[in-house]
Amino acid sequence: MENFLPLLNKLHAQGSLEKEEWCALFSQYDNDALRRTAAEMAQQITLERFGNGIFVRGIIEFSNYCVNDCLYCGIRRSNKNAERYRLSENEILECCRAGFDYGFRTFVLQSGEDRFWSCGRLCPLVNRIKCSFPECAVTLSVGELTEKEYRQLYEAGADRYLLRHESASSEHFSMIHPVRQTLDSRMQCLRALKRVGFQTGCGFMVGTPGQTFEHLAEDMLFISEFRPHMVGIGPFIPHCETPFGNCSAGSVELTLLLLSLCRIMFPDLLLPATTALGTLLPGGRIEGILAGANVIMPNISPMEIRSKYSLYNNKNSADPGNAGVLHSDLQQQLAAVGRQIVIGRGDYGERLC
Repeated sequence: MENFLPLLNKLHAQGSLEKEEWCALFSQYDNDALRRTAAEMAQQITLERFGNGIFVRGIIEFSNYCVNDCLYCGIRRSNKNAERYRLSENEILECCRAGFDYGFRTFVLQSGEDRFWSCGRLCPLVNRIKCSFPECAVTLSVGELTEKEYRQLYEAGADRYLLRHESASSEHFSMIHPVRQTLDSRMQCLRALKRVGFQTGCGFMVGTPGQTFEHLAEDMLFISEFRPHMVGIGPFIPHCETPFGNCSAGSVELTLLLLSLCRIMFPDLLLPATTALGTLLPGGRIEGILAGANVIMPNISPMEIRSKYSLYNNKNSADPGNAGVLHSDLQQQLAAVGRQIVIGRGDYGERLC
C-alpha cells in the first residue's frame, strides 16, 4: 500500500490531519501516484456533490489603486510604473450587463484597497447591481475593512466576500508583507466577515518566497478550523516591478495537490481553478477542475484595462476576448472533460445532484 493512502483516507473520513501529517503529504507532492490518487478521490467527491456542473463567476477588476505595499503584488503602492485606473459605476454596470447576457449569475467586484471606493460609494453600487440583476449574487474582494463597513456592504446586498489570508504563519506573513500589515488584522477581518453573515472565502499562494511545507500545513490547519465557504489557491507568479521580481514561480503540481486535498477535506467547498493556474500552464484551469475544483472565474472587465490590473507577470494571458468569447471557449473546454457550465448563483451548499 502506498504510504500516502492512510493519510488520504483519514482526511476523507475525519476532515482534518495533524501538522506533521500534512507535511508528510506535501513532501511527496512530486509523486505522480499521490497526485493522481488524490485527484481521483477529489473528483469523485465533486461529481457526487455537483454532478458535471461547474459554477462560473465573472470578475470585474474595477480599480488598481491600492494603499498597501505587499511585496509580491504588481499593483502595490510603491510601483510607480503601474498605470492606474478606476472604472466608473456605469462602466461596472455595463460589465455586469454584458456578463448577464451570456449567463453569468455571480459578479465578483475586485480591486486594490482603494480608499476612493469607500463604503459610501460601494454600497450604492452594490445596491444598484442587485436591483438591476436581482437573481445574481455579488461577491466583493476589496481588502481589509472594519466590521461596521462589512456590515454596511452586507446590508446593501453583497452576498460573498473574498479575502485571502495569504499565510496562517505569522513568520511567513511578515516575509511577504510590510510591517504595517499584520496577520492578526487579516484574521480579525475574516472572522468579522463570517459574523456579519457573508459567504466568506480565504486562500493563499503556493510557492511565495520563504514558504515551507510547515507554513502550508499551518494554512491547512487554519482552513480546517475556520471552515470557509470558498478557498482560493493558486501558484505564486512574480511581478517584475516588485521585490520578488526575480523569484521563481510556485509549483503547479503542488497547487493541484492542494486543490484535491481541500476538496477531500471539505466536500461542499466552493473551490476555484484560478487564473494563475491558467497563466502558468496551458489548460491549467481545466487541470484544476480535474483536481477537484468546481468554480471558474473568468475576467469580464473591459479589454482596454485588463493589462493594467497586473498582479503578476503575464496575468491576462488566460482570458482573451469578451464575455461572449469567454463563455463559448469555456463551454468547449469543459465539454471536452465531461463538464458543463451551470447558469445560476452557485451558492455554498448548493448541490447539483
